[in-house]
Amino acid sequence: MPEINILPKEVYQLIAAGEVVERPSSAIKEMIENSVDAGAENIVVEIKNGGSSYIRVTDDGCGIEKSQIKKVFISHATSKISQKDDLNSIATLGFRGEAMASIAAVAKVELLTKGENEEIGTRYEIAGGQEISFDDAGCPKGTTIVVRDLFFNTPARMKFLKKDVTEGNSVAGIVERMAISHPEISFRFIRDGKQTLITSGNGDLKSAIYSVFGREMSDSLIPVDYSYENMKVSGFVSKPAVSRKSRAMQFFFINSRLVKSSTAMAALEQAYKNSIMVGRFPMCVLNIELNPSLVDVNVHPAKIEVRFANEKPIFDLIYYGVKNAVENDRTVKDADFSLSAEEIYHTSDSNETSHSGKIDFFKKKEPSPIQQTFHVKPDKNFWQIESPKIPYDTSSSKKANLDVEVDDEYLSDENNIDSKADTDADKDTENNSSKTVIVDDENNSENSIPNFRLVGEAFRTYIIVEIENELYFIDKHAAHERMNYERLKAQETVETQMLLSPVAVSLSKDEYSAVAENLDLLLKCGFEVEPFGESAVIVRAVPSLIGDDDVKDLILEIAQKLLEHKTDITPDKIDWIYHSASCRGAVKGGDYTSAREQELFVEKLLSMPQIRFCPHGRPVFIKISRYDIEKQFGRA
Repeated sequence: MPEINILPKEVYQLIAAGEVVERPSSAIKEMIENSVDAGAENIVVEIKNGGSSYIRVTDDGCGIEKSQIKKVFISHATSKISQKDDLNSIATLGFRGEAMASIAAVAKVELLTKGENEEIGTRYEIAGGQEISFDDAGCPKGTTIVVRDLFFNTPARMKFLKKDVTEGNSVAGIVERMAISHPEISFRFIRDGKQTLITSGNGDLKSAIYSVFGREMSDSLIPVDYSYENMKVSGFVSKPAVSRKSRAMQFFFINSRLVKSSTAMAALEQAYKNSIMVGRFPMCVLNIELNPSLVDVNVHPAKIEVRFANEKPIFDLIYYGVKNAVENDRTVKDADFSLSAEEIYHTSDSNETSHSGKIDFFKKKEPSPIQQTFHVKPDKNFWQIESPKIPYDTSSSKKANLDVEVDDEYLSDENNIDSKADTDADKDTENNSSKTVIVDDENNSENSIPNFRLVGEAFRTYIIVEIENELYFIDKHAAHERMNYERLKAQETVETQMLLSPVAVSLSKDEYSAVAENLDLLLKCGFEVEPFGESAVIVRAVPSLIGDDDVKDLILEIAQKLLEHKTDITPDKIDWIYHSASCRGAVKGGDYTSAREQELFVEKLLSMPQIRFCPHGRPVFIKISRYDIEKQFGRA
């Protein structure tokens, strides 16, 4: 084993030292870290009464030679570093040389160990900092440390310990985190005589996650493996469909060291924008591998906080790594017959007509997007958005303008257009026939959509489609919004339309400054905006999918976002500008759509498999199986 050195004063004064033993879990964390640094392949942790009365940590690492044992319990004695320059590139979990001295000062400690080159082991006892015995003992290679009666000589600190269950759960959390940070090590955790955790130690991270957190979390994960500037991030993140109300299930590791990093959390959550509901958080187990000299772990006694030499590459590494993984997931959301809409959704789209009331069979499982270029046919009329508007009964409420093309025969008779479409739909119903349409996509001409039958529309918001033995409820606003968003992202140069009459928009001084500083960005996004006085701008052109009536409100919205998110990176700014434009240009819930429009809209939606949720994270459609429906009627 490496030589244990007693650090000179000029070295240990540079260490962010402190009281490392606050509760049983902090003591166990330090001992497990020592076992990992010793090269252990198997680690067993046992506690009783939450760890306050009994702790045992056993490993099969390199062990400690007899001549080195007493140094273990001297403050600032460690085999991990020897000079101050070593603090600039720490590659081990431990390095301060304080843990065992602190534990021995407040507990009764028994150490059994045998070095690699020794024929017989050693048993050493120390209590309250005072040596009790030092004898030979028979034991296998490795180290076993038994800690009894923690804080026996400091009753004032003992009374601050929480209930045994709470302390035991804290210990379990430490063991779990160490197990997933080192899947190559087999961990066993025994709590009050009952084994509650065992990992295989086969090096498979997903296997370790399964052992620690169970099947449900394991099945909800997608892999991450991304390299950037001599750094690498690997591990797993949850599918957007599986989110939580807190960040409790986010685990970040730097070179297999558990850390808390606001940079990592921000990058993770930024990567999930547009694919997860506001107020919900993804799960993750991510390990960032980088040169130890680029990260400072010597900033806090608990060694859980770190400081990076440059945070931007770390942010980019995690952001792009997770973003790539999320965008390659194509989960389809299933319906559930147990939750209410209020329980599922906590945010709504402010630009869409909302509906009150409970829907007791929709369970939120937002899927993830895949970026894909979809080629849209040229507009038939330059001044209309994407396609001609379909005539309909003017007595109906606000009409829709869906991004679909309608055959000329449906435009030939304005008065009978809806009756023709409805008649065709009725014929389809009577003949029990379905329609298959080949996607008009240059990059994937052989990609066909599934057979479907249009059932109808509910509340002028949800299009209902039958596909095989399942019903799909499509939120037409969310779907159209996502179509617009994908269309904008796919264009190298955003299609714009000149406004017949330029629109002047008055702004506050701060908003005006924010817009003036981002004129090039707005132009890239399809907005031709010019300064117009000291606190106003004039808009001459907008993306072709935006209506004239929406321009002023949209510019005000973008100005506010530019003001609030000055530090956002350019791709993020482009993203949320596209979000706003897509939402403004989409059909709203409650807008009228004819049966033919619905059919063409569904054809286009099903031809775009990357669309599973809107840019705000709400699902585009949900499905209900025939079996679930029949079960409700007692037929299954």
